[in-house]
Amino acid sequence: MTKVNQKSVSRLSKDVFSVIYNTSVEGILAVDTHGVILLANKSCYQLFGYSDQQLIGMKVEELIPIKYKKDHIKHRNGYAQDPKPRKMGQGRDLVALRSDNSEFPIEVSLNHAEHAGKAIVIAFIIDITKRKNTEEALKRSEEKLLQYASELESRVQDRTKELAEAVENLEKLNSQLEQEIKIREKAEIEARKAFERERELNELKSRFVSMASHEFRTPLSTILSSASLIAKYNEKETEDKRLKHVVRIKSNVNDLTGILNDFLSLGKLEEGKIENNPTKFDLNIFLTELLDEIKSGLKSEQSIIYEPFEKNLEVNLDKMHLKSIITNLVSNAIKYSPKQETIKILSYLKKDDLIIDIKDNGIGIPINDQPHLFERFFRAKNVINIQGTGLGLNLVKRHVELINGNISFKSEEGKGSTFSVKLPVKTT
Repeated sequence: MTKVNQKSVSRLSKDVFSVIYNTSVEGILAVDTHGVILLANKSCYQLFGYSDQQLIGMKVEELIPIKYKKDHIKHRNGYAQDPKPRKMGQGRDLVALRSDNSEFPIEVSLNHAEHAGKAIVIAFIIDITKRKNTEEALKRSEEKLLQYASELESRVQDRTKELAEAVENLEKLNSQLEQEIKIREKAEIEARKAFERERELNELKSRFVSMASHEFRTPLSTILSSASLIAKYNEKETEDKRLKHVVRIKSNVNDLTGILNDFLSLGKLEEGKIENNPTKFDLNIFLTELLDEIKSGLKSEQSIIYEPFEKNLEVNLDKMHLKSIITNLVSNAIKYSPKQETIKILSYLKKDDLIIDIKDNGIGIPINDQPHLFERFFRAKNVINIQGTGLGLNLVKRHVELINGNISFKSEEGKGSTFSVKLPVKTT
């Protein structure tokens, strides 16, 4: 084994951290408990437009617009009382002030540390002007789509009124014009259907734009950030950090793949390309194996309990449809339940029907959102900050209906949900 020179390692570590500090694209500030800036890297000077060493000794409030200074001092004092790491962008939107008095949006993450026996706060700062501009552009696009949908609905109403008047006039004609009346009535019905389909399509487009802007942007930003950081961790000593970012990239790629798979499944169901092909199999073996696969996605100290009605229960169902139904429902129970909770799955027969219940003690569904739960791209108001596309339950309902079953649920916000799937089966 090669003997390691500890002094060389220490010197190398200092050199590596110095390079990271000086080349970081994020601004790095070190501030004492009184808000006095003790240290600032090159990126900080570029962000705020100050010359070298000008920031040292300044109060951090000088980098904040006047209207926010008083609140910032309160927040800074509060953080000093209870210092703990705060992730980038968590809490609220922040605005900073450059040396030329121009304002710009930022995200800040905080960490506390001690130096020479004194407490200091390390702040990592990034300029999010481009992201804010992109969000504003998306917002304007959504507003235009909504405006277009409103205008289209108005046109539909005007056209319907015109067609109704035309029908009324045609009814006054003699019997020789009866065939023409029927043709016009049929045209009116088709026009109404077309306008209704177009209005529904625009509503779906609006929901899709809102969902995609969040569900694609977040993992893509994480992938980009991790890929950039991997390039910096090119030393053997940073192998753990590099592997952590590789895992993050893989996880987010899998999330994007899941979203695309949902879209593909929806497309196939819409086009009628998925059929019902039942086969005979042992239900308990099938569910036990499937739940073992799903358990890899459990949160810390979560568990799944499966309680079958009876052993050796052979059913005649389409495995693909059943797998999609159970996977979506159990994954939702895991996602919307806190750590240390148990998800229960029960299966039993009721006359000629198989009943499968999935019960959780999660966040539940607000009563006003429950009528819309199976609509495409719909998400309840209490899950907006949890990743999802709003397609899962819509796909579940379609799979259930394809095998002539039905799905129902009971839920109370803050107390959990129980989804019950009823499927017609032939047992032996």
